[in-house]
Amino acid sequence: MSIDPRAALTALTTALEEHLVAASARRGEEDPIVEATFLGIIDAFEVYEEALFDAFDEVTPLVIYGGDDEDDYDDGDDDDENSDAEDSEK
Repeated sequence: MSIDPRAALTALTTALEEHLVAASARRGEEDPIVEATFLGIIDAFEVYEEALFDAFDEVTPLVIYGGDDEDDYDDGDDDDENSDAEDSEK
């Protein structure tokens, strides 16, 4: 059963608002409430993205990435830097 994209969007907006509230009341560097709402955004976004695709064969321009995975965010400059270094060695 597909989820209505409008309902999924509402859940995503709610998750973003909850994260804002938690962030504004942060209690320390690793506040578990902030972390939970952060993860809630990820979950809500994935549901929205799936609902949007199921209903309209469409996606958003947004990507979820993690701070530990450097491969998740690649601006493409690494290859240019490597080729410049190789050129200068020749």
